[in-house]
Amino acid sequence: MSEESNVRFTEREALFYHNTIRPGKIEIIASKPMATQRDLSLAYSPGVAVPVRAIAEDPSTAYDYTAKGNLVAVISNGTAILGLGNLGALASKPVMEGKAVLFKRFADVDSMDIELATEDADAFIEAVALLEPTFGGINLEDIKAPECFIIEQALKERLKIPVMHDDQHGTAIISAAGLLNACHLTGRRLEDVKVVVNGAGAAAIACTALIKAMGVRHDNVIMCDRSGVIYRGRESGMDQWKSAHAVDTTARSLEDALVGADIFLGLSAAGALKPEWVLKMAPQPIIFAMANPDPEITPPDAKAVRPDCIVATGRSDYPNQVNNVLGFPFIFRGALDVRATAINEEMKIAAAEAIAQLAREPVPEEVAAAYGMNHTFGLDYIIPAPFDPRLMEVVSSAVAKAAMDSGVAQKPIEDFDAYRTSLKARLNPTTSVLTNVFATAKDNPKRVVFAEAENEVVLRAAIQFKDFGYGTPVLVGRTQPVLDLLTELGVSDPSSYEIHNSAVSPLVPEMVEYLYERLKRRGYLERDVRRMVNQDRNVFASLLVALGHGDALITGMTRTFAQSMKEVRRVLDPKPGHLPFGIHLMVAKNYTVFLADTTVNERPSAEDLAHIARETAAVARRMGHEPRVAFLSYSTFGNPYGRWLDSIRGAVAILDAENPGFEYEGEMAPDAALNPKVMANYPFSRLSGPANVLIMPGLQSANISAKLLRELAGNAVIGPMLLGMEKPVQIAPMTSIAPDILTLAVLAAAGIVG
Repeated sequence: MSEESNVRFTEREALFYHNTIRPGKIEIIASKPMATQRDLSLAYSPGVAVPVRAIAEDPSTAYDYTAKGNLVAVISNGTAILGLGNLGALASKPVMEGKAVLFKRFADVDSMDIELATEDADAFIEAVALLEPTFGGINLEDIKAPECFIIEQALKERLKIPVMHDDQHGTAIISAAGLLNACHLTGRRLEDVKVVVNGAGAAAIACTALIKAMGVRHDNVIMCDRSGVIYRGRESGMDQWKSAHAVDTTARSLEDALVGADIFLGLSAAGALKPEWVLKMAPQPIIFAMANPDPEITPPDAKAVRPDCIVATGRSDYPNQVNNVLGFPFIFRGALDVRATAINEEMKIAAAEAIAQLAREPVPEEVAAAYGMNHTFGLDYIIPAPFDPRLMEVVSSAVAKAAMDSGVAQKPIEDFDAYRTSLKARLNPTTSVLTNVFATAKDNPKRVVFAEAENEVVLRAAIQFKDFGYGTPVLVGRTQPVLDLLTELGVSDPSSYEIHNSAVSPLVPEMVEYLYERLKRRGYLERDVRRMVNQDRNVFASLLVALGHGDALITGMTRTFAQSMKEVRRVLDPKPGHLPFGIHLMVAKNYTVFLADTTVNERPSAEDLAHIARETAAVARRMGHEPRVAFLSYSTFGNPYGRWLDSIRGAVAILDAENPGFEYEGEMAPDAALNPKVMANYPFSRLSGPANVLIMPGLQSANISAKLLRELAGNAVIGPMLLGMEKPVQIAPMTSIAPDILTLAVLAAAGIVG
């Protein structure tokens, strides 16, 4: 099932996404130093000869000396691309790249897409079989039936590495998890339920086979295809895979089959399940309408006739989303970690049961706070949210154990507690939190004012903000140029956008009155205020927020941070008792570092630094991290001594007096805060590990450090994020691209910063 099947976007926007920065979605990065001649000599000739000989003597050492053990091939011939059909191998490449990205994002599995230009099953099998020395696992994707069955079975028999066709088994595993919980909630046992499956393609057959393996009786499952019920003796439209699920029944249509059925599994077409047929099902019917992108019946339509039903779909805008990303990354993670020779039924069942059990578990308080998840096991929550960070630990370890118990693990895990800890450490919680922040924004859409709507980058972000359902963009600019640019960017209904032009806005008199009252004792005449309202986009946009016409503000692309901040401050004040300041985030694979204050306060006092530390630590917690705060300096605990240390030491003393509930230490140089070897020289340090919140001593060092990081680390840096204003305001760097603007807009709308 698709991850975000309800998201809308223009064709131009999708193409721009795949073309911006560099074509495609993946790149290869060396995992070892490559800076010196010695590095190159070790990486290639002559140093590479040593592992070559070792692998020749013992092939299993390939997992020790190469990337094989964490490398999965995503392979397709493009004969069944998403819902688009047979568009060919080359056209499937964007999808396969996307699958590779999901492997890395969710389970830290390296992946390479391979597209094979053949529809001949034997040629496909031979090509993939020859790749076995390269990869630790094979993920087959978007291959039409029945060839997908033939290909997968042949490769499973030939190869000694895990092979899985995710279109079949991914959907089967997640839907099976949901069925386990739906049956639990309705007091049913798998061996007793009557199931109707609508659809007889790859996914439908795999779903049916898996639930039978888990206990559903063969004769209690009726499968239907376009011709009706698949019954014993039927001859038309049959093959060996359909025949395996034929049963003795007098039912000949889907409507007939549904009489008294407990469960409907739909993997067919939109609208295939009529509301009046749902009435014929058993009490508390379980309906999995998984047609993509539109289900066989929508949850509202099903509940309108049967309020007691439990409904799951493949869509993220309804409860109980059947989403393959809950399964395949973690199934391969567990399989790779024990060097499994296959992905067998036991491993698939273990994954389904682990996913089901996770949905029943209370969401821990720290996870709920960090990820915005307030779900409770029940009719609308039988499947975990796709971005629950616990999936990595729970599902991967369950799969690994099942591989060991079923005898396909070549490298059994000796300490499962240590293994679970290592799984949690592989991923950066910030990435999951940001994903859930976007989901939170969709659940609570806000009005965000985009102050520079005549700028193409800003307008592109505003379009995405609207199309992805995060809220309403309020555009500030000259009306016709904004409308023209919307048309240029592929928007079909530019007039649906809310545009505020300060030259003609009926809100101007109210704005002038409001702002003049604020500024009349600060040296401004009424005509000065009117000129600002009419001509300064940041002042006008800030007034929209101040007067309740918007919930948050995003600006910064056309003016420096300092100038934009000055203009915003003419209208908006800091929160009472708060100090405005900025945070940059450096987001690496498995850690995040928060830098503050990087934008506002040139020479913060001890009280300022303590405040910045408290507020940044709170942001770190909301982003899923336990804060460890370091007050940075050129001096580490007085060596060398300098005259600018008093404010830092004063901040530490303030925190000492109030016990703030997080680790902190200072003054210290960056290496003493981040490098464990240097930290070992200071055993008295109160930090239990490398710092993740870095409080900078002044704006010069902070801003220089942040901009250096942005230039050197590129997309790994988010920010600056502005905190402490009475209304959510974000000022983006002038070098931002549309995704940067969108991220800041969503962060402001969701309230995680501000």
